[in-house]
Amino acid sequence: MSQEQPAGIQDHQKRLFWGCFVALIATAFGFVIRGMLLNEWGVEFNLSGAEKGQIAGVGFWPFAVSIVLFSLIIDKIGYGTAMIFAFVCHALSATMTIFATGYDMLWYATLIFALGCGTVEAVINPVVATLFKKDKTKWLNILHAGWPGGMVIGGICAVALGAFGIGAWQVKVGLIFIPTIAYGIMLFGQKFPVQERVESGVSYLAMLKEVGILGALIIVSLMTVEVCRFFGIESMIARAAIIIVLVGSYGFYVKSLGKPLFIFLLFIMMPLATTELGTDVWITSLMEKPMEAFGLPPVSVLLYTSVIMMVLRFSAGSIVHRISPIGLLMGSAVIAILGLIFLSKAAGFGILAAATLYAFGKTFFWPTMLGVVAEQFPKGGAMTLNTIAGVGMLAVGIVGAPFLGYFQDTSIASSLEKQNPALYKEYSAEKKWVLGTVTALDHDKLESASDEDKALVGEIEESARKGALMAVAIFPGIMLVCYIILFFYFKSKGGYRAVHLDEDAEAAA
Repeated sequence: MSQEQPAGIQDHQKRLFWGCFVALIATAFGFVIRGMLLNEWGVEFNLSGAEKGQIAGVGFWPFAVSIVLFSLIIDKIGYGTAMIFAFVCHALSATMTIFATGYDMLWYATLIFALGCGTVEAVINPVVATLFKKDKTKWLNILHAGWPGGMVIGGICAVALGAFGIGAWQVKVGLIFIPTIAYGIMLFGQKFPVQERVESGVSYLAMLKEVGILGALIIVSLMTVEVCRFFGIESMIARAAIIIVLVGSYGFYVKSLGKPLFIFLLFIMMPLATTELGTDVWITSLMEKPMEAFGLPPVSVLLYTSVIMMVLRFSAGSIVHRISPIGLLMGSAVIAILGLIFLSKAAGFGILAAATLYAFGKTFFWPTMLGVVAEQFPKGGAMTLNTIAGVGMLAVGIVGAPFLGYFQDTSIASSLEKQNPALYKEYSAEKKWVLGTVTALDHDKLESASDEDKALVGEIEESARKGALMAVAIFPGIMLVCYIILFFYFKSKGGYRAVHLDEDAEAAA
């Protein structure tokens, strides 16, 4: 670490960085352990598939809500206060989960956990961008190595407890306390830096103008969909009214459409988040049978790809110094496309090789996008940096997941119709999705099918799901086109260059 630090950084700033790093590890611990235990909770508490889905789903949208709302006030209340809130959420959530007696406690515990995770992100991204003003992309990549690192450590610890006969799920949940207490100790009493835009005298209004009306429209629309779904507000008129009031009030105050480049980056974040986060569960399920053949748990592939991501993110600095962040994103998109195509064709152990290629492709997407936003919009402070992260999280659940499901349903139904029309007619049905209806398998009918029919449909289903990954490659394909546009945009301006507020202030003087 000392060799990487720029001149002049102090010991307490190093402690701040690593405290932020461990806080991100704590969020990853919670996500991977809860994901591993979901089926076990289903058995113990007699949860339906819908209930398990609701518990998993509530781990996402509160994250986005808290990261955006805290961005509006975090410079006023202070980063330390926000981290206290995050610590309380993590500790309370773990305690509630350990003593859970059913669906309700598990649901509320997951909700509180997600609020804490969003608050952590609302703090650590602007703090690290401020600590390393001249090297933001590099250090945001290193910071976000904490996410795959936490996935690996938390997942291995949970698997090890089971291997040694310590099988109680409450003990596995208790692992979350380790990084939580660690970051609490590391950050307690520390003096957080004044955010870059505040230190430079950029006003609160100027920060909001960077996001503007169009940026607010995107994030508010996504947040409204999830919050209204939570409260059971189905009326499109009511939802539209909420959006109009909130965005209209914001627009009346800021009187700015927002920076066009930032709006463009917000749109890119939607396919990016789907590519990085949305396909992980899909790939893990594809690896279930190959991993079982090797005597390994299905989660092994997720842990394996997380190790790759962790190592590569620590090495981001040398890569960014050789090529620009846009060049890194372009290359990552190409590799992700190839990885998904390879996954759609691979079989057996070849799936692991394909997953390796895909891991190389997705590694730098999220933190490098954060780096680009931090470097191009320092006036946006915490708001621009955390708005793009919030859009990414919301996009996975609202936009990405439905499209991923659509690709799977259509691929499975099409393959079944071609290979066995009789089974297709018997076990397919029209089902709703966000843009209308889709022909999909009727699993209720399939439950009462003969073992022979189940086996035939199962083989077709697994093969078709893999083939649908070819369609998913459209997401990094869209990103590649966008990054090429950005490449030529910056080339027209003399090349990619980070914006520094202190240099702008000196030039103005």
